[in-house]
Order: sequence, then structure tokens, then C-alpha cells
Amino acid sequence: MNTSHHSRTRRGRVVAGAALATAGVLVALSVPSVASAADGDTTIDIVDINDFHGRIESEGTTADKAAGAARLATVVQSWREANPNTIFTSAGDNVGASTFTSLIQQDTPTIEALNAMRLDVSAIGNHELDKGQDDFTDRIEAAADWQYVSANIVEEGTTTPAFTPYQIVEKGGVEVGFIGATTEDLIPGLVSPGGVEGLEMAPVVSQVNKYADELTDGDPDNGEADVLVLLVHEGAASSNIADATGSSTFAKIAAGVDERVSAIVSAHTHFSYDHEIAGPTGELRPVIQTGSYGVNYGHLQLTVDADKQLTDISAEVTPVNTDPRTATDTSSVAEVAGIVADAKAVAEVEGAKPLGKVTGDLRRAVQSDRTSENRGGESVLGNNIAEVQRAATARNGSQVAFMNPGGLRTDILYRSSGANDPDGTVTYKEAALVQPFANTLVTEDMTGQQIKDALEQQWQPDGSDRPFLKLGVSDGFAYTYDPAKGRGERITTMTLDGEPIALTDTLKVTVNSFLSTGGDKFSAFTTGKNIADSGQVDLQAQVDYFAANPVVTPPKDQRAVGVTVSPTPDGGFRPGDEVTVRLSSLVFSSEDPSAAGSVSIGAGDEELASAPIDPTIVDKTDEQGTATLTFTVPGATASDDGVARAAASTRAVAAAETAEQPLVVTLPGGQTITLAVTIPAETAAEPEPEPGTDPTDPADPTDPGTLPGVEDGGDVDGGAGTGVPIDDGDGDVDAIVPTDELAFTGAELTGPAIAAGLLLLAGVAGLVVARRGRAQRAAAGTAD
Repeated sequence: MNTSHHSRTRRGRVVAGAALATAGVLVALSVPSVASAADGDTTIDIVDINDFHGRIESEGTTADKAAGAARLATVVQSWREANPNTIFTSAGDNVGASTFTSLIQQDTPTIEALNAMRLDVSAIGNHELDKGQDDFTDRIEAAADWQYVSANIVEEGTTTPAFTPYQIVEKGGVEVGFIGATTEDLIPGLVSPGGVEGLEMAPVVSQVNKYADELTDGDPDNGEADVLVLLVHEGAASSNIADATGSSTFAKIAAGVDERVSAIVSAHTHFSYDHEIAGPTGELRPVIQTGSYGVNYGHLQLTVDADKQLTDISAEVTPVNTDPRTATDTSSVAEVAGIVADAKAVAEVEGAKPLGKVTGDLRRAVQSDRTSENRGGESVLGNNIAEVQRAATARNGSQVAFMNPGGLRTDILYRSSGANDPDGTVTYKEAALVQPFANTLVTEDMTGQQIKDALEQQWQPDGSDRPFLKLGVSDGFAYTYDPAKGRGERITTMTLDGEPIALTDTLKVTVNSFLSTGGDKFSAFTTGKNIADSGQVDLQAQVDYFAANPVVTPPKDQRAVGVTVSPTPDGGFRPGDEVTVRLSSLVFSSEDPSAAGSVSIGAGDEELASAPIDPTIVDKTDEQGTATLTFTVPGATASDDGVARAAASTRAVAAAETAEQPLVVTLPGGQTITLAVTIPAETAAEPEPEPGTDPTDPADPTDPGTLPGVEDGGDVDGGAGTGVPIDDGDGDVDAIVPTDELAFTGAELTGPAIAAGLLLLAGVAGLVVARRGRAQRAAAGTAD
């Protein structure tokens, strides 16, 4: 039991116990009881949960396992029997992202179970709006016997709440006001923007304070409350009190909400904590969260005197399974147990239906603990689901599909626990749990630039809890990125079936309805043309895919690779240059790290370097699987004079240009990735000249070193001939390009031919200067 206890009034502090608990410390305290209250006092018990997510079925009996709805009903009923002035509350996400038992019936069993437990009031969580505001009001809210509240989901352009902002619950003559609030990240980001059109988020603190003032201003027309409690679907980033008292979004809520709010019940982040945190005037108050899935429950106990003043408040967070409470009246418990049993029966029938088989695990990316989900990592499952959705819309012309990582809620395993499928059988239930949101598939025409913009948005805005969200991509699509670049400049190449995608190309793209309306801040997906909802639900697409592909092999090709190359010198890489290529995202984090293997880089048929892959995982990113490859560009290094002489030969330069070849990375298993970086082919460095025509041959009278009037590396001697001098910047004329006759053949140049020749030679001169300058700097020991 994690308990805190202090005494206070609504208008001032009363001398009493000190703060006794911090997160993660179990402290045994005596909790004020109804019997010990002074004459005229009223004791109110508030039992709360958060982020239940349809966990109506028990997952075990230990303290860390979901207890299930029937066990939770027993705890709630036991508190009611101990004190009729008991209120049952939730801080949101009662439904959505649920287990199959509830999901298969659109969470109807969960709503019925909470109705049977007589839930009094709940904040609106983000998952209540998974399918939009109409679904929330017409299905969820309509079926719920409790009141949903949120003060800061407002009508667009106003501060007017779109839903009920608070609910007053009367117990023992005391009016307890519950103000609701929802994470400000709801819009945009956590729900499909298309489902919440006309709504926006107002700041939690200002909206809550507005209603705290209204409920305590003495005007009965506003509705008055004797005690205020905030139910907020937002929470701290960990159980550590530092994350609830620093500069985070939640810390600002905990410190900024009006002191007339006596306690804050939080949610959303799935952490368990029981803190005491100072409000605006420095007065401490309980700030709690129970974790998630009904594993724990929260308990606030309020003592209110005859003048309706709060004189004492305590808080605790307790595991449901290890709480010894039992109920005498088990009618509500039996009703809940019956609801769960019926739901399980339906789920067993529907869920047991086989869809197909897999030859290996289809897993999400993991963090460095190799267990926790990493939405920033490329995953086998994400790429598979993207391909499923592309295939489902192929008849609509789809060429590429993208899948958001947050839409994947569990893995598909070859040997799933509790299933008789040693042969890799995937059931309807297993597939349904992967994508529980029933999104539809949407197609749209996007340019290469718009696709690039979407990929750039994987790097989320600064300050995001998840700084990188890795999109799953369908078969045939691949891209490289440079993690060293800045925002908006990281994507370096994109290909489809090995062919480059130009920024002006147009492709038919498939995304789910969540992404199509800018979910997870991927606003680029709202910019396409011919946007059309196919009407196909994502789960049905999975069912159809297994029907067409009864045996699915997990895709193991990397569809995004990080590439950072040492700066390219002026004029490009030349023989003798040292090149360093840093690679990342070479392996899936969910794979066996001992099997990472090695990577190599080459050009043409020649391998230039190889290195083992480091599989170390970098949390919240896709950088796992790194390697650094360094090599020297092969081929003879030309001398300074040779560079100058080569500049005079348009034929030699043209040959060198056509012989540039790209660097190619080869991953374990043979997958290759062509980089947007080239080096010269060795065969191009020494073109075979025709006898007597090699301009770099000293015996050739047109060699720049023996041109009339030109001294190689010297000044003009006043010799015969007129032309354009070429100077590499050292003050000496290195060559003169004749304008009265073609230097190497004697053919006359007139009119347009002269102009074309001058343009070509000007380009050659630029190359001479660049390469000559590099040679001089190298000789002087300076960096390029």
C-alpha cells in the first residue's frame, strides 16, 4: 500500500500529519475511518481507476497482473459496504485498445461491466475518441450510465467545452465536484483529426481553474461544490516525483491548478504513483495515478466537517489482486462476472477462427531492455502491415503504403502463449489485437516531395515524449536518410522497386484513416490529391491478406538506412581520397543481436571495405545496427602536372565522367542499397589515346606544356597564337585555349560551334582549377 496522509481545509491549512510517502515507497498508515470521525463530520471514500482499456478478463492473481472486472467489482462493493458515502470514478480510457474479449464486441462488455459496478463519473480519455466524436456521443456515452467530463475539449475558436465540463456527486449531504480534463495532445496527434473536426484543445490549467472558481463562487445558479477533485487524462512521465514537479506538461498542471482543487487524479501515462505536490499557494495536495488495466486502484478519503469544510484528506494506491477486501452483497459482482463470461464465450468462438500461418515472429521494435515497445524503430510487423494495406488497395492503384507505429498494439508470434499453434497459426483474435482501432484504408495521390515531407515528419517536434515515430513501409519502397542533417533535410534518396523517385513524380499512396487526417502530426498525408476512403477496415484487410497468402514470411529487408558520408571534395571523390561512410538502422531491434552479421561497401565488382554491425539499441530511435566503413578510392593518383594536362583534354574528361560508379552497401542476407555517392571507375582514369593525339603526350605539339608562347606553370612568353588563357589562381597561366583553331585537331570552329566549344572548355577549366587546388592543398598539408 502506498499511502499519503495530511489534513487541510478548503480555505486554509490545519495542523496535522506530514507528507509520508513518495512514489515507489510502500508506507503502512492508519487510514481515517468513519467510526473515528468527529461528531458532525462526514467521511467520503473515492475509489478510482484509470486506463482500464477493456481489461475485463483476469490476467492472473499477482500484484502486477490485471485483476479483471469481477475482482474490481468486489473491491468497489466492499468500500460501499464499509461506507455508503463511496464514489467510484475513472480518469479516462475505459475503452479502446482493449483485449479481444471486449474488442470483438466494440467494448460493449466493458461498458456494461462498469455500469454494473455503478461508475459515477469519468474523464474523457483520448481512446474514448478513437472513432470520432459522433461515435463517442452516439455509442459510448449513450450506453454509459455514468457521466463523462472534460473542461478543455472545446468548440473550435472558443473556450466553450464541447462536452460536460464537470459533475457534482452528492454523498452524505456533501457536494463533491469532479472537474474533467483531457491531455492537450489529443488534437492533433492522438486521435484521427477527421473524427474531431470542429474541436480543439484549450489549456488544462486555465479551463480547470475557470470551473473551480465557478463551482465555489457562492452563486447557486452555477452549481456549488463543497470539495473539488480533478480527474485529468494526463500524467507524469514516470513514477518518480521529479517528473511530476519539474517543467513537464503534467508538472505545470500539478502546480498550476487552483488550490481549491483538493486532489488530482491523473492518467494516460500508465504509471503508478502517490505524491503530495504543492499547488499555486504552496499547499500540498494528493496527486495520484494507478497505472493501468485495473492492476491497482486509487483511494482518496475526505473528511468534511459540519460547516462543509474539508478537514482531512488521505490518498493511497493499492494492487487490486492483493487487497484482502471481500463483499457481503455479491449481486453486483455476480452480474459483472456474468457479463465477462458471456463476452469470453463470444470471443472464443470468433477468435479461434484461423486466418493463416506465419513462418516466424512478426514483432514491433523494442527498446534497449529488448522488451518494451519502441515506436521509433523500424519493425518487421510495421512493414508487414503496410504491405497488407497496400495489397488491400492495389485495385485502387496503390503503389506504396505507410503504417503508424502507435496503431500496432501487440505482436504476432510464431508460438503465441496459450494457443495451440506450434505451426505458426494466426487466429482472428491474434490479428485483431494488433490493430484494435477499426481504421479504414485511404488512398491518395502524393508527389515525391509530399512523400519526402511525410518521411521527414517522423522526426517529431522538439520536446515530444516520442521524438521519432517510425513509419512502416510496404514492399519495394526504400529510402536513405542522414541522421546528421537538420530538420527537413534528412531524407536523401527514395526508391520504388529499385528505381529512384523524383520529387516531381506522383504515386498512389495508402494510409489508414488516422494518418490520412494528420494523426501523430503527419500533416503531409493531408496534402495529397484525390483522397478517397476505400471503406475497407484495417482488420478486414489483414483477414483478406491471409486468405490470399495462407503462409506469410516475415519481411527482413531494411527499408530505411541511415547514411552519413564524409564531405565530398570539390570536383568529386578522386583516386587516393579517403572516404568514411557511417551507417545505421541496419538491423531490426527485435532480432537476435548475436546474428547482426557484417556489412560491406563496394563499387562495381570491387569490395572497398567491410565491418561488423553493432546491434546496440538506441532508445526511441531507429539507429540500432551501426557500422563505420572507411576506404581509399582506388586508382592511381594523378600528379599535379597530370591534372593540369588532363584538363585540356575534353575527351579524357568526358570519359572520366561517364565512368563514375555509385557506392553500393551490401547488408547481411545480400540486400543491397545504392547510395547517392559516386567514385571514379579505375578503368576511366587512363583512357587509351589514339597515336599522336594525346594532348598530355610531351611529344604532341599541342601539349599545353609546349603550346607556342606558353610555359607550363609559367607566364606567357609572347609566342604565336591567340586564345583564352587558363589560370588556376596561382597567377601563372597554365594553358591557352586557342580561339582561332581547334587545339587538337586543327578543324575550324565558326559561329555556334565556337560558342559551344568555349562553354565546354570553360567547364574543363573549372574542373582543372578545382582539382589543381585540391592537389596544392594536399601538398601543403591542409584540409580540403
